[in-house]
Amino acid sequence: MKINKYSWEKMTRSEKEQVFSRSELNISAVSDTVNNIINEVRNEGDAALLKFNNQFDKTPLDMSLRVSDEEFDEAEKHISDDVRDALIYSIENVRRFHNAQKPESMNMMEVRPGVLVGEKASPIESVGLYVPRGRGNFPSMLYMLALPAVVAEVPRICIVTPPDEKGKVDPACLVAARLCGITEIYKIGGAHAIAALAYGTETIKPVVKMNGPGSMYVTAAKRLVAGRVDIGMPAGPSESMVWADSNANPEKVALDLMIEAEHGSDSSALLVTECSQLADSVEKKIIQLTKDLGEPRKTFVTDVMKGYGGIILCESMEQSAKVINRFAPEHLQIQTTDPFESLPYIKNAGEILLGDNTPFSIANYSVGANAVLPTGGNAKTYSAISVRDFIKYSSVVYVSADGLEEMKPHVISLADYEGFETHGDALKKRRS
Repeated sequence: MKINKYSWEKMTRSEKEQVFSRSELNISAVSDTVNNIINEVRNEGDAALLKFNNQFDKTPLDMSLRVSDEEFDEAEKHISDDVRDALIYSIENVRRFHNAQKPESMNMMEVRPGVLVGEKASPIESVGLYVPRGRGNFPSMLYMLALPAVVAEVPRICIVTPPDEKGKVDPACLVAARLCGITEIYKIGGAHAIAALAYGTETIKPVVKMNGPGSMYVTAAKRLVAGRVDIGMPAGPSESMVWADSNANPEKVALDLMIEAEHGSDSSALLVTECSQLADSVEKKIIQLTKDLGEPRKTFVTDVMKGYGGIILCESMEQSAKVINRFAPEHLQIQTTDPFESLPYIKNAGEILLGDNTPFSIANYSVGANAVLPTGGNAKTYSAISVRDFIKYSSVVYVSADGLEEMKPHVISLADYEGFETHGDALKKRRS
């Protein structure tokens, strides 16, 4: 098994480009193919969706696109009590976290006597949530996406997710959706699902916004429909970094580094450390642990470690932090001697997990903070999915007669300077 090992000081420009571009290279390569799929869905509607379902997921051509009430009921019979209890437990934690994010409906302040300004918070009208399935079943992704929208009180929340060969949706996803209060689910995935959300078909009404991670095809599709619909936070293939020092436990580092790597061959998983001895020990542990994995996870981890993953050896904490901030990982875990002391060094990361008792897996499922995070370096400007992603704000202004008189000369001066005649006339010629 090959594991990439780099010394930051000795890395070539092309090696750095490989590390920092991660799966962005793959996404660009499929754009033409995806554009053709989008156009076919726009022109053919449901017929195109059924065709692509059959082509990519081997489903029957006469399957229903929307999940029925009977299918929701049937799903309840196909999950164990343990899984149901875990869903209830985790959903409650995520709900508690996001309830605290809900803003007040209106917040007014008096900036001058008689001049009141504020914001009115309103939920967006509709949202389509993409829950992937190609490399596993992800009920956790469903409730991470759904609960912020539910808390925000979005009137229409629909979900798209790929079906199996029988045209069925993962039962745990359906149970999770029902626990979140969502019943509008469509059995489609890939680029054609994104096209359906953006343009609508006979069965699926278009939405004003979409959110959710997916494959390079899904990511490419979202970029191509961006002018039509708000595509939300950029969320592509999984990526993670572990920052560890000489006091870190090599086995824990290896175990945690492999978590996001098992999502797929296009994922990224990097150890950043200043300790060459730790780097060597972690390399050996990963090789040893990977041998015990089943397929396809074994192949995914192997591909990642020789592809977009590996180990980067730095010369100082400052240099490690510089590399991390430049990469801006989706997931970051800090296993240093004092992770709270290391925390101020980090400026760019979708989530920051502190200490060796906080593996990515517990954050992905149950701690409550949202695990749908920006990828592709977008953590430099984007945040984790939150209630705020499903709420828009309207400025609200009230001015009294006295307030208008105070502001009048200042507004007229600026309007005259900028040459906007009617702006000034609205005040100069206004009668009380």
